[in-house]
Amino acid sequence: MNNLEVAVEQAWHPLAWLGVTHPFFTVGHDEVHVIIQTWIILLILFLLCLPVRWILKNRQSILSHIILSGVNTLIGLCKQAMGKLIFPHFAFVSSIFIFILISNIISILPWMEEPTQNINTTLALSLTSFLYVQYHGIRANGLGGYLKEYIEPFFVMAPLHIVSKLASIVSMAFRLFGNIFGGAIIASMYGSLIQRSAILEIVGLGTGLNFLVLGFFSLFEGFLQAFVFTMLSLTYLSIAITHEEQECGVIS
Repeated sequence: MNNLEVAVEQAWHPLAWLGVTHPFFTVGHDEVHVIIQTWIILLILFLLCLPVRWILKNRQSILSHIILSGVNTLIGLCKQAMGKLIFPHFAFVSSIFIFILISNIISILPWMEEPTQNINTTLALSLTSFLYVQYHGIRANGLGGYLKEYIEPFFVMAPLHIVSKLASIVSMAFRLFGNIFGGAIIASMYGSLIQRSAILEIVGLGTGLNFLVLGFFSLFEGFLQAFVFTMLSLTYLSIAITHEEQECGVIS
């Protein structure tokens, strides 16, 4: 039995009860692990809603100030990009940022790994952002106005515009995946190195080097990449709805 056959046998066939075992409808072992990690993150986000609501009731607390500062920052970015705050778009951008941020830094918890170090996760996030932008671009400009952008300034430019749109999906997905996956590899190599020597472990703890590596590749890098992905989504969205004049859902 070759490696491919072993991998197929270990995979999850969600439609096997219907007799469908085609590889297209098969979820590999690694993907199952990523799905589980993702659902754990969603559960964590759900459970955080109650304590965050309780914290916000006390406006004098430091945590409340930090949370409100983060929200106000996102509001400011949305206003700057779109000229006004459109709540549905703000909610989408905020959700994307919070989910990616938690996904990027979840490795600080024991037995957890970043789902964003899997290309399937980042591709799904990029595709979600792309479809959201295109949908609201059509709503803002109409189907005719949306398609007109593909033939400007000349109709022969249409293939280039299409390739450019599709390239944005790949670019955003691989940028997030590459940075998080690379950081995870470096952090794993560092962990493997110090585990081989008690002296290195003591030096790492005593000098704070362990916390520095963890802080940079998990917290700082995770925040930075979440922010970059969010800003790219917001930029594409603001370009797509430049001519939007709808007042529904607008907060001055």
